[in-house]
Amino acid sequence: MKGFLCRNSTHGLILVTGATGKQGGAVVQALLAAGRPVRAMTRDLNSTAAQALSAQGVEVVKGDFNDAASLDAALAGVDGVFSMQMGSHPGDPETEIVTGKALIEAAKRAGVDTVVHTSVARAGDQKNFVGWDEGRWEPLYWNNKAAVIDMVKAQGFPHWTILKPAMIMEDILPPQADLQFPTLRTRGRFETVIDADTGIDWIAAADIGAFAAAAFAEPERFHGHEIDLASETFTLPVVADKMAKATGKAVTAVTLSQDEALARHWGELFTSSEAWNNVEGYKVDLEAARSWGVPLTSLDAFIEQHRDKFVIG
Repeated sequence: MKGFLCRNSTHGLILVTGATGKQGGAVVQALLAAGRPVRAMTRDLNSTAAQALSAQGVEVVKGDFNDAASLDAALAGVDGVFSMQMGSHPGDPETEIVTGKALIEAAKRAGVDTVVHTSVARAGDQKNFVGWDEGRWEPLYWNNKAAVIDMVKAQGFPHWTILKPAMIMEDILPPQADLQFPTLRTRGRFETVIDADTGIDWIAAADIGAFAAAAFAEPERFHGHEIDLASETFTLPVVADKMAKATGKAVTAVTLSQDEALARHWGELFTSSEAWNNVEGYKVDLEAARSWGVPLTSLDAFIEQHRDKFVIG
């Protein structure tokens, strides 16, 4: 008999989307550590990342969010799905909604028991942001994140959990740091419009993976919860100081004026996303995150673990 009622939802096969990325990769590692069978979906079976997953015993299958037949094949016999999509922006307004809808509907067709979806802290709360009604913040990003969350919740899965990570610690490492904080490589400093006294909530990708693995292991306990994720809150000057001590290199944090920031090649959209931290921020309840009993990584431990990976000018 087909359907989730015949499956063992606490030991069965998990399909991980985004398995070659930060979050999906961390979920794969956490599931493997827990002895859980893992299937990874990728568009390129011959990529180095896909080959590395296969070498670890992961079943790697070809799949495309825009190909319903490939999704159905990837989901055959699966008990749980780790769902993630790329965020939306004006240059790509539809992909997050289209891919999220395709995956979630395919999971429902396959009779999946448990869906763990990753989004971002504050998604769904955007109408309460200061200046939201005046269009101060990028609506596509926040509205599309919230819409995919609503799709998961409305689909009627026996078990679902929404993870909402804050700033991911890996963002201060290449290759993401070269995009998000490019002057770390060239000048040894964070150059943003984020104020020196603005606290940022930080979470390691490994902790997102650990939470996902826990939700698959205990679907009843995690069912129906939207969980904001962060382990600690630090300002960028404090983060810079921690990086400097660990690497022995000079690292600083500089707050740019609005005009200086807008002069950067990525312009207004990126500057607005940085300024959001000063006005709103992730506002993660750290005690609530800790209350789940999933070990969390400190920023000091993360920096020490990855000290040789930093590229600082």
